[in-house]
Amino acid sequence: MRWIALLLMSACVEPQTIDQATCPPASTLTYADFGERFMDERCQWCHRSDVTDRHGAPSEIVFDTLDDVHDHLDRIYLRAAGPNTTMPPGPDDPPADERAQLAEWLSCGAP
Repeated sequence: MRWIALLLMSACVEPQTIDQATCPPASTLTYADFGERFMDERCQWCHRSDVTDRHGAPSEIVFDTLDDVHDHLDRIYLRAAGPNTTMPPGPDDPPADERAQLAEWLSCGAP
């Protein structure tokens, strides 16, 4: 039920693009201390190259490595970072603070 309410609320919010975001000067988030864990826990259950049931995720959208993430920075931001909540789908969505961290990490170029 919670995820339905979040989906409806997200439909009312204009998506923010990575071009609209700024990297905070004091950001310390890196792939090693944030991005790798986030991708593993929140994205790779559908966006990993060796997943057999991708739940409809396009086969060309994989996040196995940091280079893969860099290839899709804009798309990841638009779908999952900050106020953008269309991914991941379902009841186990990342909390707002994790989405804010994702927005920060991606807007800084996903170091």
